[in-house]
Amino acid sequence: MNPSTAQAEVIVDELVRNGVRQVVLSPGSRNAPLSYALHKADHAGRLRLHVRIDERSAGFLALGLAARSQSPVAVACTSGTAATNLHPAVSEAFHSGVPLIVLTADRPPELRAAGANQTIDQHGMFGSEVRLFDELAVAEDRPGQNAYWRSQVCRAWHAAQGEVRGGPVHLNLPFREPLVPSGDADWSEPLDGRPDGARWTELAGSGRVPSALSRVRARHGLVLAADSGVGGAGEWGERSGWPVLSEVGAVGVPGSAVISTGMWLLGLPEFVQQHRPEQVLCVGRPTVFRQVQRLLADTGVEVLLAHGGADWPAPAHNLREVADTFGPTPAPADPDWLTGWQQADQKASAALHGALDLERWPNGPAVARSVVDAMPEHALLVLGSSNPTRDVALAARQRPDVVVHRNRGVAGIDGTVSTAIGAAIAHGQPAYALLGDLTFLHDSNGLMLGPYEQRPDLTIVVLNDDGGGIFSLLEQGGPEHSESFERIFGTPHGTDLGQLCAAHGVEHELVRQQSEFVEALRWRPGLRVIEVQAERSVLRSVHERLQTAVRSALLG
Repeated sequence: MNPSTAQAEVIVDELVRNGVRQVVLSPGSRNAPLSYALHKADHAGRLRLHVRIDERSAGFLALGLAARSQSPVAVACTSGTAATNLHPAVSEAFHSGVPLIVLTADRPPELRAAGANQTIDQHGMFGSEVRLFDELAVAEDRPGQNAYWRSQVCRAWHAAQGEVRGGPVHLNLPFREPLVPSGDADWSEPLDGRPDGARWTELAGSGRVPSALSRVRARHGLVLAADSGVGGAGEWGERSGWPVLSEVGAVGVPGSAVISTGMWLLGLPEFVQQHRPEQVLCVGRPTVFRQVQRLLADTGVEVLLAHGGADWPAPAHNLREVADTFGPTPAPADPDWLTGWQQADQKASAALHGALDLERWPNGPAVARSVVDAMPEHALLVLGSSNPTRDVALAARQRPDVVVHRNRGVAGIDGTVSTAIGAAIAHGQPAYALLGDLTFLHDSNGLMLGPYEQRPDLTIVVLNDDGGGIFSLLEQGGPEHSESFERIFGTPHGTDLGQLCAAHGVEHELVRQQSEFVEALRWRPGLRVIEVQAERSVLRSVHERLQTAVRSALLG
């Protein structure tokens, strides 16, 4: 057996022993030893192999699989720019706490020194955005190699899994030719792992009890939930008598204390002044709404953070306490406190949906509401990082029974189609994705599924307003910037999404009426795309009218 084949087979075997069950592979020449070893393990039923020709899509597919399963997923590629294409997914995994094991093949030192083809400096190429980096020594047929390889795989797996919060790790693997299996199975030492399929190295104490917040005390408190830590926030708020406001509205967050119109209420300074909390318990990492950032920056509000991991966010650098979990419930809250928020929520919700019903269809908030309404119980909803995540938070009705995923670690639009496919496969139940057209086009390669690859049960809804609709709602979309807006922010593309889907063999349906849309959303298995075409020019005015309706209902 040649050294590269031996090393690759041991690495794959130890990954399986550590619990890795899903691996994404982008093939190349230098990572051929891994490719053969992964194919062999897949054929034996030890893991599920997914093959993608685009490394960026491969990285986000692995991200989606790992995010939904909360178990480390490996992604393997060849050397050079192939490896750099994994960086966006690594960044997202690091900032959102998703366990990824990145395996990049490389040239051995003598070829790097010679300026060999497809060679760049891959040493620590992902910088500080990995929990661990290690470059394995070039494999040699001598005693001690088996233990070394297996030990480093265990080290990588434990770093990716984390004690409280996961993250990406990077193993750089220089392979020396021959790169394909050759010769017999002779080797200088046994290449077996531990008996009974055990890991080579067990990490004692990895199941430690997480730390808990101790300063929760206010009778007038507020929970702000981001999706990296939504689990249990709704129930905790209900027990504590604290209203729960989520960056996904009332979708995927159970509990009677959940305020579905929370982002609208926080956007009204007069309301916030009258309902100012003493403490805010922030769960996870909020990233979307400016009104949330304003509340967290209020020097008169004490901010507590439940967020696993050392890389905790501090929006205004004024956190009073950080811990892994919520901690005990406070003393009984003022009974009128939660009631006041719930009454305001009822008024705002009635006004919002009444006003939305009067708007011309389609528009982003109405489309988001219809998607959430149509989803079966326990379905998965993957949201694009731009307008879709805002539209769901602002307009969707309460659905505590569904699961939401968003790439909000660094909030990029890249890789979202692949993330949705990976998450749908791991979810194993009905799944939907709501994306804007630019997000969809940015990862259209994610639709490129070969005949041997698992196809997800995923309905992708694309709200196509021919460009960057999010900028219409920001300062750039103001009338004073209209002369330059369309060229440098609107960025119309004119792409025929139906033909793009046809090129990939993916079912596509363009709906033009609301009744057609509701019918198209009925769940059925398979991968398909539903396109809704909307006018971007009216987006700003729609949001202004909805805000006016909510303001009038609450403030007169």
